[in-house]
Amino acid sequence: MPYPDRLLVDDEEVVRRLHPHWATVFWPVVLLLGVVGAASFGAAAIPEGRQQGVYRLAVVVLALVLVLVLVARPLLRWRTTHYVVTTHRLLLREGILARRGRDIGLSRIADVSYRQTLWERIVRSGTVTVESAGEGGSTVLEHVPDSDGLQQLINHMIEEDADRRAYEAHHGHDGGYDDGYDDGYGHRYDGGPDDRGWHGTRRM
Repeated sequence: MPYPDRLLVDDEEVVRRLHPHWATVFWPVVLLLGVVGAASFGAAAIPEGRQQGVYRLAVVVLALVLVLVLVARPLLRWRTTHYVVTTHRLLLREGILARRGRDIGLSRIADVSYRQTLWERIVRSGTVTVESAGEGGSTVLEHVPDSDGLQQLINHMIEEDADRRAYEAHHGHDGGYDDGYDDGYGHRYDGGPDDRGWHGTRRM
């Protein structure tokens, strides 16, 4: 079962799942091309002789070390970092070997804000800060794609979660409601315990 589906409770649905913005892996990819090109040139430039094989092997080993440190590590960090919004909570998971995670119930979120540098505005990225009640304090999500859109989505889901809780408190779990909300990512969420989920009606 793929992440984060195995973490969901019975009446919980994934609304939006994200990795950090692609800009975070741009330079590692550029470095990969540079290291491969430099290693190929260096190996070809080694003059013939008894030690040619040894020197070429040393170039290849050095290139592999550089790829692991400068390329593979950032790519794995990007791939293993998850920002997930569900109908009940916000989930954060990150880390390659040592993992770190946090779950924030929508009902506990007190404020959601975002900030962008000029470059982040150009590439549609940013930092989202989630303030929650209790001892947890603030949670910072860095390099978030469409950070302002994510802020709006979380705020809407907080309202939707409150409406769902109020509806269930008054009517139990026998009905549903349609809030008519299109999240702008090509999905539509219809709230309610018996009619819920994001339906793939992608905008063209």
